[in-house]
Amino acid sequence: MQKIIVKEFIVISSVANLPTRYGDFKIQAFKEGDKEHLAIFKEPFGDVPLVRVHSECLTGDCLGSLKCDCGEQLEASLKLIAKEGGLIIYHRQEGRNIGLFNKVNAYALQDKGLDTIEANHQLGFSADERTYDIVITILEHFGIKKLRLLTNNPKKLEVLEGFEIVQRVPLVIEPNEKNRDYLKVKKEQMGHLL
Repeated sequence: MQKIIVKEFIVISSVANLPTRYGDFKIQAFKEGDKEHLAIFKEPFGDVPLVRVHSECLTGDCLGSLKCDCGEQLEASLKLIAKEGGLIIYHRQEGRNIGLFNKVNAYALQDKGLDTIEANHQLGFSADERTYDIVITILEHFGIKKLRLLTNNPKKLEVLEGFEIVQRVPLVIEPNEKNRDYLKVKKEQMGHLL
């Protein structure tokens, strides 16, 4: 029998074991409307846990796309948390929350020479459509008040300003010829700390 907790329009699953090639984790799902986010964690957290808010990227995380650095960031985060303990919030907002269908259309526009931001704008979206309320809910669920945040994205530092971010831990991934321009846009136009 699954234990289900309902909290502020969020339905929370039971905790299950998740053995992976990176190590043994626990996993819990958080259902927010039609989005199902994940908490992948290894205890003990310690006083100041390592936390990664990882935005869903099917093409990078599952298919090994070289167009971005997402899959490599997820892999590096899993390795670090397997070693130190901590939490990965798998934030189910594909393509900076434009969805997989629109992300593929954005890829097609990028194939014609547009950068990632220009492609989003061409499709009628802002550069980044993500929201972070569920991230705050998940951190509160785990009782996390202080953390070390694995990120290069300054927006994630801003949205978590109600928490004590003791340290920003950079996730530096070596660029390849397919993602060099994408990383340049993230750095120069979106302010990522690369």
